[in-house]
Amino acid sequence: MTIRGKSALVTGSTSGIGLGVARALAGEGVNVMLNGFGDAEEIERIRSTLAEEFSVRVLYDAADLSDAAQVAQLVRRTHVEFESLDILVNNAGIQFVAPIQDFPEEKWDAVIAVNLSAVFHAMKAAIPGMKERKWGRVINIASAHGLVASPNKVAYVAAKHGVVGATKVAGLELANDGVTVNAICPGWVLTPLVEQQLEDRARQNATDVAHETEALLAEKQPMLTFTSPASIGAFVVFLCSDAAQTITGAALSIDGGWVAQ
Repeated sequence: MTIRGKSALVTGSTSGIGLGVARALAGEGVNVMLNGFGDAEEIERIRSTLAEEFSVRVLYDAADLSDAAQVAQLVRRTHVEFESLDILVNNAGIQFVAPIQDFPEEKWDAVIAVNLSAVFHAMKAAIPGMKERKWGRVINIASAHGLVASPNKVAYVAAKHGVVGATKVAGLELANDGVTVNAICPGWVLTPLVEQQLEDRARQNATDVAHETEALLAEKQPMLTFTSPASIGAFVVFLCSDAAQTITGAALSIDGGWVAQ
């Protein structure tokens, strides 16, 4: 079975991992609803480039994922525009770092809303249509931090552990409905944000990007290699294939050995 002609919603897809996933799906002939923040002209450039390069429909919606009503409306709009929503990729996420005793309550609320609650609201809205059509793929982008912890990231770690738990529940509930639900748990991914962090570290430490790259990776990963957004996109495509039809409720690491330690 090919996924050509199916339709996907990828949250947080105007850059980084989400854009890598959107590009991989478009490359397989999937119509894609983009979502995320950024410069309007740049987002339109991304949208039009994907549509032209892969001859698929690519739309954009600026829904605020911290608002449950907007998440549900985003799912409804995708369904209406494409006449179905076959693949849901919950990727959007935000981060804040501080010790628990200093962690602002409003930052906790914001991280939980976008990283965890939005996943629930999107699945709740998308699942009925998938069950009705007897086919669907839900792929939640969790993190190595959905399986293990690091200091000073209480909201992010709690949210990503929650995403893994919600994935397992959904996988069980939909096991015989033709719908699979899985979580991808990346380690270090080379996104524009990380590239900027490496440049900043090199400047602050009077080193170079190559040195800071190895130092950053070595903090967590035995394999001193970044995962690319394109690799995660390819992983998503595999999970949508017939070869993965019995993979469900799984937390799947792509992390250079991070959680093997």
